[in-house]
Amino acid sequence: MATTMPVFLPLSLGLLFPSLVFLIFLCRLIISITTKTPNKHHPSSIISSPNSPLLLKRYPLVASSIDIYRNRHRRNQWISELLLQSPTATFVLHRPLGLRQAFTANPANVRHILKSQFHLYPKGLYLHTALSDFLGSGIFNADGPHWKSLRQISSHEFNTKSLRTFVESVVQTELSRRLLPILSSAAASSNSTIDLQDLLKRFAFDNICKIAFGYDPDYLHPSLPNTEFAVSFDDAVRISSERFNCVLPLIWKTKRLLNIGSEKRLKKAISHVRDFAKSIVKQKKKELKCLNRHDSNSNNAAAAAADDLLSRLILSSSDAAGGDENEVNDETLGVDMVISFILAGRDTTSAALTWFFWLISRNPRVEAEILKELKAIERHDDEQCRRDRDGMMYEEVRREMGYTQAALCESMRLYPPVPTDTKEAAEDDVLPDGTEVRKGTRVAYHPYTMGRMEGLWGEDWGSTGRRGG
Repeated sequence: MATTMPVFLPLSLGLLFPSLVFLIFLCRLIISITTKTPNKHHPSSIISSPNSPLLLKRYPLVASSIDIYRNRHRRNQWISELLLQSPTATFVLHRPLGLRQAFTANPANVRHILKSQFHLYPKGLYLHTALSDFLGSGIFNADGPHWKSLRQISSHEFNTKSLRTFVESVVQTELSRRLLPILSSAAASSNSTIDLQDLLKRFAFDNICKIAFGYDPDYLHPSLPNTEFAVSFDDAVRISSERFNCVLPLIWKTKRLLNIGSEKRLKKAISHVRDFAKSIVKQKKKELKCLNRHDSNSNNAAAAAADDLLSRLILSSSDAAGGDENEVNDETLGVDMVISFILAGRDTTSAALTWFFWLISRNPRVEAEILKELKAIERHDDEQCRRDRDGMMYEEVRREMGYTQAALCESMRLYPPVPTDTKEAAEDDVLPDGTEVRKGTRVAYHPYTMGRMEGLWGEDWGSTGRRGG
């Protein structure tokens, strides 16, 4: 959502809330989008469902491709409209050559896919094929034992107190020394407006780079420097995602083979991104080896100096393997992990924050309640408490911001950072609503729609002002 907005929160009070918001979103892992749809003529690839929205038209040969193309720039809204028409919040999208895909916003179906029958719904082969150029074998493009191994290593490090403390310190520094001065300068000008989404992207990118691998790109410098790497990263994400919406996978594969059009641009963007990630991994390993040379206790010196996530993963992985090379220490996988970190911490955070502040700007009563909550915290802070708070007493502050957290949850309900996610059936299955899913079929669940269902949220589902109170 590209938008330009005036600064509307008093900046002295705004210090607390952005820290909270970023911490909440930092560890949210982005989920990969869409996989390959199998041919319905294959005996193991047929999907059937009684749910067929009346407004979805099908034509010979091209199926629903006309509607798909017509709504390509409002895909989430279009899918949501179709799901809300269906009696069970599930429908089948027909593509050319008999290809099909099921979409659902049925809570029972989603629970089935993500929990009770999770093992039947991996990411799938097509997703891995479509994203491997960009993400390699990182956690967002992995399945099976490899995914479990990466998840186990990462989840352990994300849950350590020392990492949480480091995260809080990095975010607070980025706020107080970079973001707030820029906002203060804009607020001081009577007619000034800022591109808040761009600032929040820079804010999130600086933070995730420092937290994930100890590198400071300084994109939130007051001069707002050219973000060449970020532009390449955006191109890589966008064009890789476009592969999923291509009418026939053969189209993008042919363009890749011939190195033309969007695939040529993608190749250039990926080369830039992976070269950057490779330099980060090499530098990090060099730093850790240098520290270890001067310490007789193996990884002790490096561990003491390793605050960033990449260093922690390299060291913990090395310890688990007795100092031998293994998955994380493999340079290629290290590069894949760096890219995954950026993907996880940048776009999700900036998108969620941008929507949040946009919604606040449209709901003065909610803004007033948030300011009231922040002012109450300021009032009962004496000088010592203020120093403690600045020293990252995050949990205490978080507990006093109940309304703000509720408003944030409402924002994420309406505008989730990951509005849809797709899995691929590993075996024949039947969803709780009766939809039959055959092996190889992709099934997408839709959080964007689920946040707009009157049956789940009541008739005032769209009124954040009333629900926030």
